[in-house]
This record gives sequence, C-alpha cells and structure tokens, in this order.
Amino acid sequence: MPQARHAVLLTQGAEQDLESIHDYIAEFDSPANGDHVLDRLMKAVEGLASFPERGSYPKELLALGVKEYRQTFFKPYRMIYRVIDKCVYVYAIADGRRDMQSLLARRLLGA
Repeated sequence: MPQARHAVLLTQGAEQDLESIHDYIAEFDSPANGDHVLDRLMKAVEGLASFPERGSYPKELLALGVKEYRQTFFKPYRMIYRVIDKCVYVYAIADGRRDMQSLLARRLLGA
C-alpha cells in the first residue's frame, strides 16, 4: 500500500533562505549554478512529502531536549522541518557550516 503523501510548506524564513542561497551562488559563482542548487534543494524539500520521518534530529536541538524538529541534507545545506499531522513545515534551509545553534534558537525557539 503506498505511503500517504504529506503536504510540504515553506515558512517565510525558509523561502528567504532559498532566495539568499540562490542569489549568493548566482553572484559569486554563476547564475546557472545558483539555479542548479535551487533545483536540488527544492527536490530535497519535495522529497519530504513521501518520508518525512526519515530525517534525523538536529544535534543542536537534541542537546536542549527538543525533539519536535528533524533535518535532511543536500550538502552542505541542512533543511530543518517539523511534521504536524499530514503537513511538513520547513523552517530553515541553511549552510550547515554556519552557526546553526544561534540560527535555530532564533528561528525555532524565539530566542
């Protein structure tokens, strides 16, 4: 029996992340590479519709005892999301080399 698909929704923050990543790569590498990375990130996001539970818990949040959020990767980017009923909410898409602790605290925990 096929797995029921989840709706995948990007928060405003995640949409801005995608735009920033695309613009940065387009400016400092090439517009074609910016488009390529954006396409790959969108495919990774869309992949969450089928198996959102396969993502791991972000270690920065686990350290705080927070297990509502999961992550998936398109290296070096991390997509942080939460599954609520049949919806997957993507909260952040960021370069994993950034200071993820403060980004996640700001974006998810309102700190």
